[in-house]
Amino acid sequence: MSYEENWKVLADLLTELRKKGEKIPTDVMNDIRSAKTMIQILKADPTYIKSIPRIETYLRNVESYAVLMAQEKLGTEFVEGWLRKLEKAKKTEIKEKEEVTPRFVPGLPRDKNWVRVQISEDTPREDVESLVKENKLSCKMQKNGYMLVHGNGESIKSFVKKMAEKFRGTRKR
Repeated sequence: MSYEENWKVLADLLTELRKKGEKIPTDVMNDIRSAKTMIQILKADPTYIKSIPRIETYLRNVESYAVLMAQEKLGTEFVEGWLRKLEKAKKTEIKEKEEVTPRFVPGLPRDKNWVRVQISEDTPREDVESLVKENKLSCKMQKNGYMLVHGNGESIKSFVKKMAEKFRGTRKR
């Protein structure tokens, strides 16, 4: 199911209700905003499955309110049209992430993936270099205090995951 498509239909339905003069309760508006936030979190980290039940709960709350209000205020025909849209949105498959053309980085082979790591007290150069070697990657120190790490895609993913595990919670805000 594409939560984002479902969210869009529900947001449009709420907008339509507002146009017809219906005042949307604060808790419903909070739920639609929270659903959008959780959808963005899920998109950023698909492995964080704790967000799925929360998204579904928020969307279900908004849907039940919106459909009930639309039925009460605007009639059966209006609601049936929106229910069809919701059903279609729920059946929509999640679109694969579109291939993004990577930015040009001088001195890197075209077929390599890369990531930049900011070197600081929290992420010392030596620790980053050891993870680079461990993952069979290459690195180059840049003048601006960042290290450019490059290699094949799977190794980069592994490197980022290990960096997150090693340095989680040590970064100052």
